[in-house]
Amino acid sequence: MTSASPPADTGPSVAGDRASDARTGRLAERQAELVAALVAGGPSPEGFAPAPLAATRAALLRKRAGEVARHWPLLAAGLGAGWSSTFAGWAAGRPTAGSLRDGWDLARALRERGALPPAGAEELAAREARLRYDGCRAPSPRRLPAMARAGGAVAVQIAGRVRLLRPAPRPPAARPAADGDGAPDAAGSAVWISD
Repeated sequence: MTSASPPADTGPSVAGDRASDARTGRLAERQAELVAALVAGGPSPEGFAPAPLAATRAALLRKRAGEVARHWPLLAAGLGAGWSSTFAGWAAGRPTAGSLRDGWDLARALRERGALPPAGAEELAAREARLRYDGCRAPSPRRLPAMARAGGAVAVQIAGRVRLLRPAPRPPAARPAADGDGAPDAAGSAVWISD
């Protein structure tokens, strides 16, 4: 005579599994809503205070701008004090595609509007001569010689080396102001600072 052994404990009941799956699914939905609100311009999710959410969104945009500036230093320097606001205005409703691609897309958008600074134009021309980027897939190195233009700058890539053939035109520099004797001071400023 053999006795049947009791069934092994297989874990929580089926009803418990379904409840857990429902909670996990709802949590995942809420997390996706929060992420979309913070980084992709989505609406504020229910139950979150608007002021802290806006502050977090602004902080994430500043962090993202800093990361893009590390990949595109000439573009950021060319925009100067307007870098953060220009980037934030462009990136507010866009999810990130990575710092390199975000900077590339911003530079192209500025070029289309005629607002690309000369240093940024040179950087964009050099990148486009060195790498192939279609706006969708990650940039990849060019294998054949290539030439690129941006904002008047012309760059060429041959055998993996990029040369800037023509820099972007710069606006004419303002003439330095002169002292009372008609000659500019050593620093080129209109005011002489003394001890």
